[in-house]
Amino acid sequence: MIRRRTMLLSVPAILTATRSRAVEPVKVGVMFPLTGNSAASGGEAKAAVEVAADIVNTGHPELKGLTIGLTPGLPGIGGARIQPVYVDHRGDPSMAQSLALKLITTDRVAALFGAYHSSCALTATAVAERYGVPFVVADSVAGNITARGFKNTFRVTPIASNFADSYMRFLHDQKQAGRRVEDLAIVNENTDYGSSVGDAIAAEAKNQGFPVSIRVPYNANGADVSAQVLQLKEKNPSVAMFVSYASDAILFMRTMKSLDYVPPMIVGDSAGFSDPAFLPAVGGLAQGLVNRSVWSKGPEGSLSRGVNAIYQARTGNEIGDVSGRSLQAFFVLADALNRAGSTDPARLRAALAATAMPRSAMIVGYRGVKFDDSGQNAESATYLTQLQDKDYVTVWPDDAAVAKVRWPMAAWR
Repeated sequence: MIRRRTMLLSVPAILTATRSRAVEPVKVGVMFPLTGNSAASGGEAKAAVEVAADIVNTGHPELKGLTIGLTPGLPGIGGARIQPVYVDHRGDPSMAQSLALKLITTDRVAALFGAYHSSCALTATAVAERYGVPFVVADSVAGNITARGFKNTFRVTPIASNFADSYMRFLHDQKQAGRRVEDLAIVNENTDYGSSVGDAIAAEAKNQGFPVSIRVPYNANGADVSAQVLQLKEKNPSVAMFVSYASDAILFMRTMKSLDYVPPMIVGDSAGFSDPAFLPAVGGLAQGLVNRSVWSKGPEGSLSRGVNAIYQARTGNEIGDVSGRSLQAFFVLADALNRAGSTDPARLRAALAATAMPRSAMIVGYRGVKFDDSGQNAESATYLTQLQDKDYVTVWPDDAAVAKVRWPMAAWR
């Protein structure tokens, strides 16, 4: 009798211990540049992950449309909370490689997430593939990241080929509207990001009949771009397309002003032009600049507005391109973890591969999320925005536009 009673008394303790194990936090390794030239963008991406994790962990039933985060935690893993583990790769691919190894072998994360710089995503995803740990790429766009046959890399963001197609369709629309679009210049920093996007723009321009009169690759860490600006000034293209990080985007705008040159239109490929440091530094010099962005606030009562209100209350800022892509990608990872019902890498990988999130679950301009055999989101898409007065407003495509395109750009004139 005593023995039976002892056994009965021990059952609650066993159940409690089992429940405790079941709801241990799920660690996710989050890799961004938190210091260095891209620290502002890295900080914005980190803030987005913090907000997304908080939405999932606390539960927001008012955010109708989300596939995760309506109730607290991950119900498929006993209500477990997600615990981001942040690291700073400083924009250094070698450091990103080392940190990915540490997150996997020491911190024992269930998945990796990041990494902003394409060069860092390239090295970090290779480590994740070697160890069989899923890596969700939120915002790195170089084509080669998902061109290596990896089974553990899943990229949510649009990539270089998507952007190039959007740019050319936008320019076709402007030409049909009677604007001068005769030739293009491509100016790109020369790491994986700039070279990949620059190549994609050049290829798509050729396919769609837009001559590229000059291409200007440059070192993103250089301190002087006068020579590059003088090359542009001599060619005087209809449209100059820039693929730049923050410090060089700012330097180009200031140098163009000092050399009294501005083309009829500048198109920026997000990155440096979406960096929080860009507008405060040179917004007055870049009036009318067109920039890509997946973010548009949307109408009253929309899911995007609801998430934006939470993000703004937490950070003091509205969602932008960088934060929007990171928020959306983190929801994709959390949804897959929940459906996997486990942190087992094989089950998580299978859940990510089976992802089929509809447009109604998007807080950004994607058509949805569905990964192809390479791990690329086949439903990704982007808007084009324009700097009008103090902020970027969506101007293309027409069904998402909140303002008309102003052409030519005003710049400092």
